[in-house]
Amino acid sequence: MKRREFLKTSVAASTLAGLGAVGFNATTAAPASARNREYYELRVYRLRNGTTRDLLDGYLEKAAIPLLNRLGAKPIGVFTEVDPKDGPAVYVLRTYPSLDVFDAVNTRENVDLDFLKMGAEYLTSPKRNPAFDRIDSWLMLAFAGMPKLELPVYCREKKPRLFELRTYESHSELKALKKVEMFNAGEIDTMREVGLGPIFYGQGLVGSNLPHLTYMVSAEDQEAHKKHWAAFGAHPTWAKLKNDPQYADTVSKIVNRFLAPKPYSQI
Repeated sequence: MKRREFLKTSVAASTLAGLGAVGFNATTAAPASARNREYYELRVYRLRNGTTRDLLDGYLEKAAIPLLNRLGAKPIGVFTEVDPKDGPAVYVLRTYPSLDVFDAVNTRENVDLDFLKMGAEYLTSPKRNPAFDRIDSWLMLAFAGMPKLELPVYCREKKPRLFELRTYESHSELKALKKVEMFNAGEIDTMREVGLGPIFYGQGLVGSNLPHLTYMVSAEDQEAHKKHWAAFGAHPTWAKLKNDPQYADTVSKIVNRFLAPKPYSQI
């Protein structure tokens, strides 16, 4: 089975439970439900203590991002954690308009001459001095309530900005889908309303610690971000949603990180 067919089958299996008992089947209905929604790949480049980031930065800025953009994957975000919880790392958010583009990127990386030339130093780094230690990766499907990545004005204009990356793990697949439904039922709109600056919302399809969802919100600075969260917590729509019995026990663990963009980040 080709990688593209495997991924589409995985998407069907992951989204079918959220369609309800309406007589659809996994081979037709589930992929159709995701047709106009983006896919996100979150990559975390784990670095060794004391390792310089110059080699990785050069590769991302001059080789990887140009190739991704040429093939239709955009925008690409590159971030570092403000207060690292798990050691030094670089976070990269890749935005794909479709699984076809995801497949094209992974196919072209090994044969594109410009990519190989501009990324040569990184790609041929010696074992004694690697550019990274390990790469973690998660593939996600955008929520129906926000099918495309959004950039607030301060992001588009590359003004000072701060991002919060939040992951909600669930104890069962159905509860994870229920939490996605909760976001679609009003949580996303409320976050927009209070100024939390949503960037993306993604249902985890492939990666570790499934089932989970991951999303990113933003602000111009930490103080503004705190005010926006306070407004969200006091909003009547949030109060109604969090007290709705159908959404009880949907989250078993929350992991959040504050991220700062690299100068060449497109987000």
